[in-house]
Amino acid sequence: MNNRIAPLLIGLVVLLVVLSGSLYTVDQRQNAMVFQLGEVVAVKKTPGLYFKLPLVQNVRFFDTRILTLDASDPERFITSEKKNVLVDSFIKWRVIDAKQFYVSVGGDETRAAIRLNQTVNDGLRAEFGKRTINDVVSGSRDQIMDIIRAKADQDARKIGVQVVDVRIKRVDLPETVSENVYRRMEAERKQVANELRSTGAAEAEKIKADADKQKDVIVAEAYRDAQRVKGEGDAKASGVYAGAYGKNAEFYAFYRSMQAYRESFKSKSDVMVLDPSADFFKYMKNPRAGGGQ
Repeated sequence: MNNRIAPLLIGLVVLLVVLSGSLYTVDQRQNAMVFQLGEVVAVKKTPGLYFKLPLVQNVRFFDTRILTLDASDPERFITSEKKNVLVDSFIKWRVIDAKQFYVSVGGDETRAAIRLNQTVNDGLRAEFGKRTINDVVSGSRDQIMDIIRAKADQDARKIGVQVVDVRIKRVDLPETVSENVYRRMEAERKQVANELRSTGAAEAEKIKADADKQKDVIVAEAYRDAQRVKGEGDAKASGVYAGAYGKNAEFYAFYRSMQAYRESFKSKSDVMVLDPSADFFKYMKNPRAGGGQ
């Protein structure tokens, strides 16, 4: 009995080993390439469980997820102004044709990354050489990235790879160039500031002159109106005086004499030398004296 069970167990173990070597699973994040005696016989892209011939066929898996190629150091490029700039960029890529990827670069991601990096750098060098610093810093950055992505993707298809995106993270100037640019920018800002100050001073003088002119006009008009009102008042006063004088000439003469006395003796230090018989004292001599008597 035991002699019969042992061979069965051995056969079962051998069968399990053979089956385990005949089955393989393709993940949704992978492509599988089946080799038979070193030759590619099948590429499996659909996730699932598959069979292969044990000992004759072997399977190699390729990751199809999006990978990031980020340069460790910025690359130096020259603009159309012959100015050096330091560019920091990254590439998003993935394998889309496992067979072509294997044939072109042996399925080596490092070799593929080197080729992609060279392609992108060549494209950036060409595009930066056509543009100024201002263009590459802000004006045409999006356009440059679109052009580079299209060119790099076209070349990457030859090795079974798709370039999903190319991004320029940062564009810097070398330290020596930055100092020169900053000095030039500072000088330009100072020039603009001086021009604005000069323009402001000229406008201030213009406003001040206009204000002075308006003030002179207002003062002149006010003086004219005041003189007119004063003349009208004097005319009315003269009319009133004339009317009063016509009604009672004696009282008017007396009133005017009193005013003259008040003005003449307003200060104790005033001294007047007059003949006592002068008409000035007639109302002091005789308050009832008539005019001219």
